[in-house]
Amino acid sequence: MADEKTPKQKLKLYSYWRSSCSCRVRIALNFKGLQYEYIPVNLVKGEQFSPEFTELNPIGYVPQSIYQAANIVSSSIQPLQNLAVLKYIEEKVSADEKLSWATCHITKGFQALEKLLKDHAGRYATGDEVFLADLFLAPQIHGAIKRFNIDMVQFPLLSRLNDAYVELLPFQDAMPEKQPDAPPSVVS
Repeated sequence: MADEKTPKQKLKLYSYWRSSCSCRVRIALNFKGLQYEYIPVNLVKGEQFSPEFTELNPIGYVPQSIYQAANIVSSSIQPLQNLAVLKYIEEKVSADEKLSWATCHITKGFQALEKLLKDHAGRYATGDEVFLADLFLAPQIHGAIKRFNIDMVQFPLLSRLNDAYVELLPFQDAMPEKQPDAPPSVVS
């Protein structure tokens, strides 16, 4: 049992403003009402490979969360919004082909989600309360719209879910453009 006289360490979230994985964690922390210190890690500049960061997270992914020096969260698995994968693709093809590749795969995934969720969605992805699926979907939909210019008219269910997410303060506050390291050009 922790000593009540020991001051609690503030939760630290090492994050990149545009990371959908980081966005999921921000949404969850916001829903739980947990205060955290936001520590930007600029993936474009390669800060995730600095000795200081790789000491915290040897794989060099965000988000990285620290509470009492314990690694709580570390993930970056979705390839279409993973900066390393997109850079690799861009090295192999032109920027236009990269966008076309991403758009094709996002569209394919969204078509599958529309079918999968049609019999389960309520106000949110799996009912009328926010669940884990919503934390995963919201950043992906947001990124598809804002970053890859996906036309959501072809995805009415996902569009409706997105409309519900943008009404919720925990989702609003977690979005990339609201993060302290977001470039001024994307801040709305």
